[in-house]
Amino acid sequence: AAATMLLLTGTLPQGIAQTAQTTQTTQSSTSSSTAATLPSLPEPNFTQPLFLRSTPRDYSKPALYFPNPVGPYTPRYVDAPRLNNTPRLDQLLQDGKIYLSLSDAVTLALENNFDIAIARYNLDIADTDLLRARAGSSLRGVSTGLVTNTLGGSTSTITGGGGPGGTSAGSGGSGAGASGLVLSTNGAGPSPLSLDPSLTGAIELQRAKTPESSTILTGTSSLEQNTNNYNFGYTQGFITGTTFTATFNNSRTTSNSERTSYSPLLSSYFQAELQQNLLQGFGWGINGRFIIQAKNDRRITDSAFRQQLLYTINQVENIYWALVSAYEDVQSKERGLEQSKQLASDNRKQLQIGTLAPLDVVNADSAVASDQQALIASQTNLEYQQLVMKQAVARNLEDPTLANAPVIPTDRVSLLPVAEENIPVEDLIRQAYANNPAVEQSVLTIKNDEITLKAVKNGLLPTVNAYAFYSANALGGAQNPDYNCATTFSGFTPCAVGTVPTVPYSTTFGNLFNGSGPDKGAGVNITIPIRNRQAQADQIRSQLEYRQAQMRLQQIYTQIRIQVINGRFALTNDRAQVQAALAAQAYAAQSLDAEEKKLHLGASTTANVLQMQRNLATSDDNVLSAQAAYAKDRAALYQVVADTLEHYGISLNDATNGTLTQAPIIPGLAKPEPPKPPTPITPATN
Repeated sequence: AAATMLLLTGTLPQGIAQTAQTTQTTQSSTSSSTAATLPSLPEPNFTQPLFLRSTPRDYSKPALYFPNPVGPYTPRYVDAPRLNNTPRLDQLLQDGKIYLSLSDAVTLALENNFDIAIARYNLDIADTDLLRARAGSSLRGVSTGLVTNTLGGSTSTITGGGGPGGTSAGSGGSGAGASGLVLSTNGAGPSPLSLDPSLTGAIELQRAKTPESSTILTGTSSLEQNTNNYNFGYTQGFITGTTFTATFNNSRTTSNSERTSYSPLLSSYFQAELQQNLLQGFGWGINGRFIIQAKNDRRITDSAFRQQLLYTINQVENIYWALVSAYEDVQSKERGLEQSKQLASDNRKQLQIGTLAPLDVVNADSAVASDQQALIASQTNLEYQQLVMKQAVARNLEDPTLANAPVIPTDRVSLLPVAEENIPVEDLIRQAYANNPAVEQSVLTIKNDEITLKAVKNGLLPTVNAYAFYSANALGGAQNPDYNCATTFSGFTPCAVGTVPTVPYSTTFGNLFNGSGPDKGAGVNITIPIRNRQAQADQIRSQLEYRQAQMRLQQIYTQIRIQVINGRFALTNDRAQVQAALAAQAYAAQSLDAEEKKLHLGASTTANVLQMQRNLATSDDNVLSAQAAYAKDRAALYQVVADTLEHYGISLNDATNGTLTQAPIIPGLAKPEPPKPPTPITPATN
């Protein structure tokens, strides 16, 4: 092979050889300069433990022959999915109502949410690719994108919030060509050898009767032959690029031919051949690359599942705060309706005694009708948010008791600062770099691209195979009873017994290996594709895709930095918004109280009181919206930094199994408190 390559390169014209050398030098310098200008990337914290599984079954391991010999040929069945709810949901049902804390909502989502349950199957699907790779087969691939089929997460009662810019967490799917990446050369290069041995067998029984046009060759006008063939073969590829093939053929033939010395005639043939790829397809790095890539894909799947957990938990939190906002909004609308009814009742009494104009009563009645309509709309929104919450934490809503049970949220957001608000932003960014699954998946995708680079580079080489074989033929059998020992073709003289020595099959089989009839040799097969344009295109394309993936990784780092900074801005803005809304609420409550007192003294009008009531209702809505926006943005920051599970004390193994050993402990929560009456205004004292 080396001599052939020297011959080819030696016969190139001098100008072409110099051009090729210059091109190679230019490419090398370009690659070196490109690598030098790439930014240094921090190493991510890979998802641990490796190879998450929701069940004890490991589909990356094959069924073994022992203790069940037919195990490898028997289908393996996957348990039917659980479509009912976990008992925890029924335990929260009291007096026909579901009293739900945020911790309960997160726990139920980890147990019952369909998005998480669907994503769990990807873990086992990735295991099957690893099993295929160990057999030397190509990979089928596995989806690593987010499953986003759970409804909800937004409501009209929550407006505002967020930082000065709009950002969103990067989605998964780096292994499937997401985010504009091209992965068409993934898996390109020489096909690995099949590492699973195969055993073939063919048994054929043939009975033939053939009319003969002449008796010279067979001594009979009708040749009858009974042939039994027993042929076997064994083939196995090795990770070094070696192929071993063994062939063992046997036949037993009986014939009425007078010219055949043996009947039955025993014929055996054996051949063993070794073939080694010397250039293209050589070595474990080429033939075992799919195993490494399947392991990387499995780690990408683990990371994608962790990303799914972060996404779904954040979505459930958004749904929960939307439910809290809707629940508080109904209570606010009920208080507003009570105030309107009370004012309308007082106005009617004043109308009866003649101290109020009829138009003021009509105005108050109109306010009551408007508040009733607002309450109905708020109640409808609450019922919808309750339904959205139930579909996010339950798998079956066919039970009428559960379907009709209202959900009562038992947690409220606390305005006490969380740790992330005091951590320097650069430290938060470094945490996000290390923890964010998008970074982890992108790094692993680049490692897969590097495997492809080596494979397509090997695919540029000519195919050179060296082989060596040993084979042998052996004959045996018993003397043909129809064997003709006549010296002429005109008569028949039976041969005496023992004329042809009897050779049993054991002797025939032994003759295959005693050198009595050997056939051995060695050789080299060389295939040189002229111009080699397809391999060149694949090699160049793989380089471009690799550089594209490097660029995408740096973009992810930039996006995460912006998302973290924007998340910190969001918390700062939200806290200021909550404080401003609380101050406006206190002012509106004081104004309403003062206006009602003035009305009783005859110094105000019903219209002024109604306006103050509207102002108070608006301020209540603003407080609810600001508090919920703060809670949502705080959860979004946890998702970007990717430490939600650690913050809440959720074990990744428990989340993978769907069975939590301990309830999540979610910081930054408070218990519901009834609305406080207006604080009396007192003069300041020195």
